Amino acid sequence: MTRFYCPQILLSDGWAENQLLEVDGLGSITGIRNGSMNEAQHQLQGPVVPGMPNLHSHAFQRGMAGLSESRSGEKDSFWSWRKRMYHFLQVLSPEDVEAIASQLYLEMLKAGYTSVGEFHYLHHDVDGKHYANPAEMSERILAASETTGIGLTHLPVLYRFGGFGSREPSSQQGRFIHEADEFVRLLEKLFPSFEKHPNRSLGMAPHSLRAVSPDLLSKVLPEFQRICPGAPLHLHISEQTAEVEECVEWSGLRPVQWLFENLEPDSNWCLIHATHLDSQERRTLAESEVTVGLCPTTEANLGDGIFPMQEFMEEGGGFGIGSDSHVSISPCEELRWLEYQQRLLQRQRNLLCGESGMSTGRYLYEQALAGGSRALGLGAGKLQAGVRADWLVLDPEHPLLAERSGDALLDSWIFSGNVPPVRDVFVGGRQLIFEGHHSEEKAIEANYRQTLKKILS
Repeated sequence: MTRFYCPQILLSDGWAENQLLEVDGLGSITGIRNGSMNEAQHQLQGPVVPGMPNLHSHAFQRGMAGLSESRSGEKDSFWSWRKRMYHFLQVLSPEDVEAIASQLYLEMLKAGYTSVGEFHYLHHDVDGKHYANPAEMSERILAASETTGIGLTHLPVLYRFGGFGSREPSSQQGRFIHEADEFVRLLEKLFPSFEKHPNRSLGMAPHSLRAVSPDLLSKVLPEFQRICPGAPLHLHISEQTAEVEECVEWSGLRPVQWLFENLEPDSNWCLIHATHLDSQERRTLAESEVTVGLCPTTEANLGDGIFPMQEFMEEGGGFGIGSDSHVSISPCEELRWLEYQQRLLQRQRNLLCGESGMSTGRYLYEQALAGGSRALGLGAGKLQAGVRADWLVLDPEHPLLAERSGDALLDSWIFSGNVPPVRDVFVGGRQLIFEGHHSEEKAIEANYRQTLKKILS
């Protein structure tokens, strides 16, 4: 048992001072109580808050962040960006993916994310042929998480079709494609690497309703539930208006409507984006146990649209945040944009704190903790007995936090700056970031630079 002294800490029922946080050898919190520095083996050097889950990541896209900011043709959109992304991934080797993912996960930890949901669809070789080891690319993601220490929910993506109605995929999508039996074998091969690992969870992700078919889902979902009972299941949905229109043309129903009428989404499900909802779909989602995964910086970068956040929260909906394409690695920026979008639409301030009595920053932070933790299935998101010991120590010497305490710490971080005032980071009770640095960061960054030099030359 290891005891950490916390001068100030955000617990599930609010802020407290002079607390002892007790962690067992498996990385779980066993108790929190009043105490003194003399009773602890370690004194934490600043305010302590739970680490943020990042529920949606495509790791390889970090390597192309900032490289698509010039107009492509007369009209630039998500679909033209996707063509550029497909071109970028055509040169990536397994070693490249591991190097990029390691750099990304390092940056996430330093920014305040302690776990990540890797929505992983880059499975095969450049020509679409399967590697001799079907889990080659997934194992590179696992290696990156081991090198950095970040908590990982790995979500291998089921992707078979190029559009609604079982349209055949393009040649550029060849690296993604699985038949039902191939995908099940991938899950079976991966499962032993997760079964008893304290900081990993294995789920799956049907890419989208346009990339899978009802028949494919009927074959794979029961097998997934057999292999990984109660595990996370993530799905892109309603990100683009064209997607909604094509779904209506195919089925007569909008995407979220089709999903709830044909399947039974529960608390294990996370719907990514869900940007374009009608009022009934929004209420259906808000009244369900499903988590919505919001990625405001990516959604803004791609010109997707604005999620109906205020109405959704008023109706009791749950959400988490993700950095998706990784044009930004910043939990505060994702949360800030959720609120700022609504301020611009409504021309009012402090809209997303409800009737909680909390500040806007703390309310958003705690809601994203709850939704993200539920979506990743890693048992974190709060600082209380029985959960995984993931936390951040904020830097009390950072000018951004000068003379702040309580909710003002989170408000100042989220709404007043872009440099993360994160001093130390712990995952599963293990310290990974020491005064803003990781023990492996020089090697990780050097490998990343060499990788980018090779693939961008």
